[in-house]
Amino acid sequence: MTFNRRKFIKAAGAAAGAAQLGFPTIVRAQGEPIRLGLLTVKTGALASGGIDMERGLTIFLKEKNYTMGGRKVELTVADTAAIPAQARTKMQELVERERVHAVVGPLAAFEALAMDDYIRAAQIPTLPIAGAEDMTQRKANPWFVRATSTSAQCAYPMADYCAKHLKYKRMTAIADDFAYGHEMLGGFQQVFEDAGGTLAQKLFSPLNAPDYGSFIAQIKPDADGVFLGFAGSNGFRFLKQYNEYGIKTPIVGGMTAFDEVAVRNMGDYAIGKLSSCWYTAQLDNPTNRRFVATYRAENGYEPGQYAAGTYLYGEVLFAAIEALKGRVEDKQAFIKALRGVRVETLRGPIEFDDYGNVIGNIYIRKVEKKDARLVNTNIQTYPKVSQFWTYDPKEFLKHPVWSRDYPPMKSTT
Repeated sequence: MTFNRRKFIKAAGAAAGAAQLGFPTIVRAQGEPIRLGLLTVKTGALASGGIDMERGLTIFLKEKNYTMGGRKVELTVADTAAIPAQARTKMQELVERERVHAVVGPLAAFEALAMDDYIRAAQIPTLPIAGAEDMTQRKANPWFVRATSTSAQCAYPMADYCAKHLKYKRMTAIADDFAYGHEMLGGFQQVFEDAGGTLAQKLFSPLNAPDYGSFIAQIKPDADGVFLGFAGSNGFRFLKQYNEYGIKTPIVGGMTAFDEVAVRNMGDYAIGKLSSCWYTAQLDNPTNRRFVATYRAENGYEPGQYAAGTYLYGEVLFAAIEALKGRVEDKQAFIKALRGVRVETLRGPIEFDDYGNVIGNIYIRKVEKKDARLVNTNIQTYPKVSQFWTYDPKEFLKHPVWSRDYPPMKSTT
């Protein structure tokens, strides 16, 4: 790179002149672009969702001509590989080397938990796909703004629907053996049992399980249904093998097991399967119709909650930054504006609670065939679902975070 001394002196003189005229640092920074970071996963079991995260956010930024609050926006993407230590390192690089003003991501709960203390110390607004419950609950991180869902938030309506509409009495549940799976199953169990059902069995399989045969063999034959709490491509892999084994017990899923990314690879055996999520590509509103049309044109398939999640964060960031007229350098004002967003989005109307977590619609979805492709059709909407479900927040926060062992199985208490 050639050093242009004349341009350097001119730029330095302009900066010095601005300082001498008394312009504050924040005002002088307005001429710089807004720098956003994206923490995603491009390798391993979670890569299918991670790649879609980048696609979703890029579509939003293109729609806005990479401009928010009158300032240009630069995006830096980092691959965490779904490794906690690497996720933390990549977050540090985004903050300290790239000097980002906000970060979208990470994807996984265990990644978010690994960088919790760093986010607090760096005071960096973070908008995660990760569902890590306690980061907006008992150990609420003041720099977290979650517009998607906690690990369990979408499982609550599914549990309620299983008990009250499907009339299931006994169920088995299986999920990936990491924080997201533990928290989702814990929340599902609590609501299902409070509604009069019994969770007779909880199974956890390794995130990178090569085969699910031994787990399928353990499913009790007297269960009315099986709840799946898988992430990434694991829902597709499990259901394919479940179908090959000829098991007839009905299956329902949480927000990721039947994500559009997984469903598009499934056969007709997936038709009729139910799941619950804050999003479906079939939502009929102008923003979502535009997003889905663009996404399908660029990628050849419909977006799921991973792509929709980062597009959603684009909407949240845009609303906050427009309100601030681009002044993102004031961190306290920025996080306050983000948490104060109340806006119609591709998922429907959203707002945030006192802990920085979204309150919004959750949809019960049914896999159907439409125009020779499998889609998730909304069959029931649970409006304004909180991370605390219908429980009193103060009482809710007295119990431990949902985990592998909490709530305990009724048969062992």
